Amino acid sequence: MLRTEAVLDALARRGPVGAPADPAVSLLRALTDDVDQWLSSVSITPST
Repeated sequence: MLRTEAVLDALARRGPVGAPADPAVSLLRALTDDVDQWLSSVSITPST
């Protein structure tokens, strides 16, 4: 349980996760990277 919390905390901080060989951790890292890219490309100005 502590390992899971540590991984989730690292992902939330966008810090190093520590176990890149774990497929689940790699998938979560990729998903957070995708969300970060999506958020940076979204315009917050209203369209007219």
